[in-house]
Amino acid sequence: MHGDGKSVAAGAVVSTDERLTWPRTIGVGLQHIAAMFGATFLVPIITGFPPTTTLFFSGIGTILFLIITGNKLPSYLGSSFAFLGPIAAAMTAAGTNGGMAAALGGIVFTGVVLAIVGFVVRAAGIGWVNWLLPPIVTGTIVMVIGFNLAGAAKGNFTADPMIAIITIASIGLITVISKGFLGRISIFLGLIVGYLVAYAMGDVKTEGIKAAEWFALPSFTSPTFDTSIMILFLPVVLVLIAENVGHVKSVAAMTGKDLDDQMGNALMADGLATTVAGFGGGSGTTTYAENIGVMAATRVYSTAAYWIAGIGAILLSLSPKFGAVLSATPAGALGGVSTALFGMIGILGARIWIDSKVDFANPTNLLIAGASLIIGIADYSWTKGDYTFTGIVNATLVAVVGYRVLTAIEKMRK
Repeated sequence: MHGDGKSVAAGAVVSTDERLTWPRTIGVGLQHIAAMFGATFLVPIITGFPPTTTLFFSGIGTILFLIITGNKLPSYLGSSFAFLGPIAAAMTAAGTNGGMAAALGGIVFTGVVLAIVGFVVRAAGIGWVNWLLPPIVTGTIVMVIGFNLAGAAKGNFTADPMIAIITIASIGLITVISKGFLGRISIFLGLIVGYLVAYAMGDVKTEGIKAAEWFALPSFTSPTFDTSIMILFLPVVLVLIAENVGHVKSVAAMTGKDLDDQMGNALMADGLATTVAGFGGGSGTTTYAENIGVMAATRVYSTAAYWIAGIGAILLSLSPKFGAVLSATPAGALGGVSTALFGMIGILGARIWIDSKVDFANPTNLLIAGASLIIGIADYSWTKGDYTFTGIVNATLVAVVGYRVLTAIEKMRK
């Protein structure tokens, strides 16, 4: 896979197909585990999924990604925040159609669609994706996915406002004081502060922690498939496409390599990883910006370090006690974290607009973004038979279809 480990001068670049000596490679791999850890665990903590199962499948997914991209594209596949809204909707769906198994069916559906998109990109190129998802559309969808969750954040926040305020204040202080790696995991560190304060006050339920074993296989859950639930997950596919394309472009820019030929493989790999996770009880995956930060800081782009991270994640997932500690996170701490996190996801949508210099003097852009945001944030929903179209789905339809229709009419008038 890689040649002999190399020793390099400080600051020298280690390319994707090279590696450092094994002790140093393991050290960088552990950095990647630390980088993905906070965000990957936040998703199951917020959704109620088993944390160790999600970690297990993130490790499996990372290894699958490295194999499918032929060791040419360094990436860690961690839990995607884009799944939070539809998972929450699926878990609380009325009747026998909802619950965790139905949410897993939606995750499998997302993975399969993403893998198909990857196959088409490999055959036809990325041009049609750029046409379908210009920055005005992707920025709007990402913003809707973040802000649509405001109600869920409020629910946890009001359960214990004092712990929530302590948590969000801790996140702010850590972000400001720590400019390096600690600043990048400030949300997870803030969660720990809130958790510990709640524990000191006797607000953490420890029965499950005491009962959990130290070592055991993760718990696996099979999905069930309900079309009315699966349709809620369609907008996530668009976000995952944008994230994967952005990841490939970022790595290409950092390494100076042309990786366009890996674009389809990356989408297929993330799709397969998400599908496998959904079939076993883990959350859907995406390429991780946190690990891009580690590569930028170390200038080590070796895929060998990601093999270490993937294997390390699988080994960490074998402790149910560890997972029970995370599952006992008090509602107030979750409220503080989700207030910060969901807001930051929304602002990432604005960042897409800013980075791409979206022209809001154009009335089409203004209307599409404005209408989609209100539909998504206020959760405009409607039901037709067994199907409920939620605010995120409707906002996505307005953004994708509405933009293309209005743009086409605008061109015809010219």
